Amino acid sequence: MNESSTHYRNAVIHTLYKRVLKPIFFHQDPEEVHDRMTAVGVWFSHYRLGRMLTSALFAYEHPILEQEVLGITFKNPIGLSAGFDKNAELTDILPAVGFGFAEVGSITGEYCPGNPKPRLWRMKNSQGLVVYYGLKNDGCETIAERLQGKHFAIPIGVSVAMTNCEATMDIATAIADYAKAFNVMEPIGDYVTVNISCPNTVGGQPFINPEHLDRLFVTLDAIPTKKPIFIKLSPDLTETALDELLAVLKKHRVHGIICTNLTKKRNNPHIQDDDVSEKGGMSGKVVQELSDDMLAHIYKKAGNHFVLIGSGGVFTAEDAYRKIKLGASLIQMITGMIFEGPQVISQINQGLVALLKRDGFANISEAIGVDNKL
Repeated sequence: MNESSTHYRNAVIHTLYKRVLKPIFFHQDPEEVHDRMTAVGVWFSHYRLGRMLTSALFAYEHPILEQEVLGITFKNPIGLSAGFDKNAELTDILPAVGFGFAEVGSITGEYCPGNPKPRLWRMKNSQGLVVYYGLKNDGCETIAERLQGKHFAIPIGVSVAMTNCEATMDIATAIADYAKAFNVMEPIGDYVTVNISCPNTVGGQPFINPEHLDRLFVTLDAIPTKKPIFIKLSPDLTETALDELLAVLKKHRVHGIICTNLTKKRNNPHIQDDDVSEKGGMSGKVVQELSDDMLAHIYKKAGNHFVLIGSGGVFTAEDAYRKIKLGASLIQMITGMIFEGPQVISQINQGLVALLKRDGFANISEAIGVDNKL
């Protein structure tokens, strides 16, 4: 399919989504919609015809977008963030949707039912979500057994976290829980992300404490692996706190940083809704500026040490390009897809091609950090 045909296809699907499907979805409970769409994706993934049809509707490729990062080849830089495919059920269909990579989980040491419902709300005016799932997942042993020996068509990251329960309020127990999830899931996928920034657990975020973080990675460093290790940080960290964590991370086996997880700050000037739940963390446009600021800060401080993934508020090619020029090698998204439709992955990738060519870049890797040099 040529560029003009892809553009027309995406425009038609976008119009259908915004005018027909989105109004229907947005009048229903968001968690129920998510569960139904996951079931549809799983069903389509079981059949070759289903995957082919999905690819015909959404896929897009261009050589200018391909790059190698930490020894892993990415056909395009747009990935699915952790938190959408909690139990790694969609890995067969996500390549057909157009993602260049995906991160599953977060996956914990033990089965975790998550927080009580309701635990997902839309911020329609703010173009965001309030998420209070609390690390709902089937647990590392069940998920690893299902994925054992599986081949993935795109790079897959595995996000691990501590089980959301009172027991992990004890630091030693929490570290052991992380280690179990890390060890069990290590054979699966292409990289591992250590998620220390979920805002919805009974134990809070104990590993934003530098001493606790150091203890955690002393343990994780001892687990054999040749895979790259990422860490996912909160956008609510002060620059001083962030610099303290960076100093710790430089001492350990950490190859990259995801900027960022959800924000909990309700004084955010980008909140345009009056009835935002006090529970949970917020995604989408509400976190975009915080994500970009952290990305820029880390790239200037330690861009030669860590590979950066930008996550937060990506709805357009311009949003993704801004993060790339600030220092991100890769991009993750969820909320933009929910608000704009599944064709947005293709739209962003096609838009990136146009932006890269406009600015004279032969490959996306050449654009990383160009607006954020010291």
